[in-house]
Amino acid sequence: MARPEQVLVLEPQHELKFRGPFTDVVTATLKLTNPTDRNVCFKVKTTAPRRYCVRPNSGVIDAGNSVNVSVMLQPFDYDPNEKSKHKFMVQSMLAPYDMTDMEGVWKEAKPDELMDSKLRCAFEMPVENDKTHESETNKTVSSSASSVKTELSTLPKSASASLDDGEVKKIMEECKRLQMEVQRLREENKQIREDDGLRKRKVTSMGAPYSSSSSAMATSAMRDEGLSTRILALCVLFFVIGVIIGKLAL
Repeated sequence: MARPEQVLVLEPQHELKFRGPFTDVVTATLKLTNPTDRNVCFKVKTTAPRRYCVRPNSGVIDAGNSVNVSVMLQPFDYDPNEKSKHKFMVQSMLAPYDMTDMEGVWKEAKPDELMDSKLRCAFEMPVENDKTHESETNKTVSSSASSVKTELSTLPKSASASLDDGEVKKIMEECKRLQMEVQRLREENKQIREDDGLRKRKVTSMGAPYSSSSSAMATSAMRDEGLSTRILALCVLFFVIGVIIGKLAL
């Protein structure tokens, strides 16, 4: 008597693909879906049990649910001229309503209650372009990680220290204060420029070259002092912001 048709839906249906290189464990996923209104017992078997690790290799799939089975191929010396003869079989049966012992159910199962599907295994090696791209990607990631590590190591000691919420709050308050200071310096610089223009107009009207020269030098000194203070405040502000960014990066 012919066996009943498989009730489980397999993804993939006919072939498990394993993509190299095979110097490490390579995993393929087999999805088993139960579209029926009955629970279904399943088992996954292979012709090469020493070469694969299957998790889970058996179980019960509830009605309308799915299970992902991980098929792990163990490392081996790949020969492109050797064709894979490995195969897998998914065996299933409708679970009895009063099932208590799954192993006992399999032992007592009749041949006409069992359903099975077979899959072959295929080994693939990545093409040269993929290898090159993967190598370049790994180099880029490694270079970026090294760059970040170098930048973090050059930060001041205070940047590498652990900051609690109170310290962060103090830093934020300092940033606000410096921003206000910068704004104040901008206003002073603007006022200096206006006073400079006013003095020049007065000196021109009085026709005093010496006084004009003295006023210009005094005004220039005041402007330079204001700009120096502003640059210093900006440097402190950028340093504090750098410390915060460094902590977030950590």
